[in-house]
Amino acid sequence: MKKILTIIAIACIAFATPSQAQVKFGLKGGLNLTSISTDNVLGGTSNKAGFFIGPTVKISLPVTGLSVDGSALYDQRTAKIKNADTNVKLQTIQIPINIRYGIGLSSAVNLFAFAGPQFGFNIGDKSRDLNEGGKVGGKWSLKSSNISGNIGIGATVFSKLQITANYNFQLSKSSEVEYEPNGGPKQYGKAKFNTWQLGLGYFF
Repeated sequence: MKKILTIIAIACIAFATPSQAQVKFGLKGGLNLTSISTDNVLGGTSNKAGFFIGPTVKISLPVTGLSVDGSALYDQRTAKIKNADTNVKLQTIQIPINIRYGIGLSSAVNLFAFAGPQFGFNIGDKSRDLNEGGKVGGKWSLKSSNISGNIGIGATVFSKLQITANYNFQLSKSSEVEYEPNGGPKQYGKAKFNTWQLGLGYFF
C-alpha cells in the first residue's frame, strides 16, 4: 500500500513545480450508494450500501486554487439479484486521481470542485454462480480491472477536515452476466457499478 501511495504522490507531483509543491497526507473513508445496471438481464438488482477507506495525498499546484489529489482505497459495492437467490459483492482497490479547484470563503473554510479518472483492481471474487430455485441459473463474471470517472464537490475546514460528495461513473464494464431464467434461453449482458459517494477525510 505504501508503494502505491508513493507512486500516486510522484504522479501528482509531476503536475507541480517541485520547489512550490505543498504535499499533505491523510486518511479518508465514506459511504457507497451504488446503482448497478445489467442491460435488463436478471430482472434488475436491489442495491445495498457499501464503503471505502484508505490513505490519500493532496498536492497544491503553483496556480492559485488548483491542486491534485490521489488515493489508494479499499472499496466494497454489493447488490442482491432480484430473480436469483444471490448477492454479488465487488471488492477492489480504487485509485482516484483528481484535479481540484478551490475557493477560500475564510481562513477556516475552503470550497472546491474536482474531477478525474479512477482505476480499479479487483481483489475479491472473480465470478459468482447465480442460483434460482436451488439450482445454478447463470454466472456473473467480474473483471480484474476497470476504469471510471469522478466529478464532485467538497469543503475543507481548518486545512485538516475534508467533506466530499461525488458521482463515480463507469467508463468500462465492471462485469459480464450470463443468465438462463427458468431453463429458458440464455441472456447475456454487461454490468456497471455507478456510485454516489459521501466521504470524510483528515489531513495530518
